[in-house]
Amino acid sequence: MTQQIATKMTPEEIAAHSKSVVGYSYTVDDYYEVGREEIRKHARAVQDDHPVHWDELKAAELGHDSLIAAPTFISVLGIIAQRRLFEEVVTGYDVWQVMQTDQRLVFHQPIKVGDRLICDVSLESFRQSMGTDMMVTKNIVWNQHDEPVMTTFTSVVARPSVEADPAMLDKLEHVMMKVDNEPRTAQTVFGPFARYSDPDPQVEPKPYGAVDFDSLTVGQELPAVTKVLTLGNLVNYAGVASDPNPIHFSPEVAGAIDLEQPVAHGMQTMGLAAGVVSSFVGDPAAIYEFNVRFTSPVYVPPVGYAEVEFTGKVRSLDPETRRGVIALVAKQGDRKIFGRAQALVQFA
Repeated sequence: MTQQIATKMTPEEIAAHSKSVVGYSYTVDDYYEVGREEIRKHARAVQDDHPVHWDELKAAELGHDSLIAAPTFISVLGIIAQRRLFEEVVTGYDVWQVMQTDQRLVFHQPIKVGDRLICDVSLESFRQSMGTDMMVTKNIVWNQHDEPVMTTFTSVVARPSVEADPAMLDKLEHVMMKVDNEPRTAQTVFGPFARYSDPDPQVEPKPYGAVDFDSLTVGQELPAVTKVLTLGNLVNYAGVASDPNPIHFSPEVAGAIDLEQPVAHGMQTMGLAAGVVSSFVGDPAAIYEFNVRFTSPVYVPPVGYAEVEFTGKVRSLDPETRRGVIALVAKQGDRKIFGRAQALVQFA
C-alpha cells in the first residue's frame, strides 16, 4: 500500500492518517541474505567479541553449524523495514525527528550465515502525548524455510514534519548521504500473506551452549564492563546498520534540535549491553528475549570519547524450567541510559 499524501499536511492530519493505518500489515518485498562478514562487521560495531560471531570452530563447540549473529543484528534489517514504513505507510515524519524509546526482541532461533530473512511489518498502536506522536511497530522475521526467527516490538516518538528552519534544512542538505540514483531492488517476496492474522509465533527456548543453571544464584552480579564510544564508533555503526539519521554523527544537526552532542544509536547501546549478557551466559543463542527502555541517550563528543558502564545481576531463577532473568543497568557518569533492561535466558 503506497499512500499518496500531500506534502503540506498539518500535524493533526498526519496524526489522523497514522491512526487510520494501525493494524495494517505488509511484507518487505525483498529478502535479506545474511553474510558471514556482515555478522562480523555488526559484532565489531557493537564491540561483541563472543567467538560464535567470529570463529566457526568455536561456534561448532557450542552446537552451531555456522557463525551466528549477535542478538541485535536484526537492527540491520529493521532499518530497511522502518524506512519503508515511514516513507510509504506512516507518512509525514522526518527520519531525523524519529527517536526510539523501547525495544523488545523475542528470539525463536539464532540468525546464522545463509539465512534469507523475510520481514512482516505492522503498526501496532498510535497515540499522542505532550506534543509528540508515539507508535509501536511489530516485525515478525521468517527464514527461507518459513520458520520464525524473531519477533520484535519497537516503540518510537516522532514529531510531524512542519515548515523547517531554512538554516536547518541547509545543514541537512550538507550532511545527509548523497546517492546519484537509488537503484530499485528486484521483488523476491510476494505478499500479502494469510499469516498476518495468525497469532504471534510461540517461543521455544533452548540452552545451546549456556552455562549450567545450578551454577547460578539469585542476586549474583555480572562483572562490571565499561565500553568506550567515539564519534568514529557512531559513524561505523551508522554505516553497518545503514542508518542515515545525522543526529548520530553530525554535531551541527544534533545541536540544531537541542541535543548536547551527537548521540549513540539506541540499538548500538543495546548491542553493547547484549554482549555483556552473552559473555556471562556463555552462548547468546540461549537469550530468548531481550527488552530495553531507553531513557537517556549516550552523548558522544566530536573529539574525545564517552564511557558507558554496564552492571547487572541475576534477578530471578526458575528451577522447573531452568530459566532466569538478568537485569542490567547502563550509566554514562551518573546518568542512567536504560530505564529498564532485562534478558530472559534458558540455562543448561
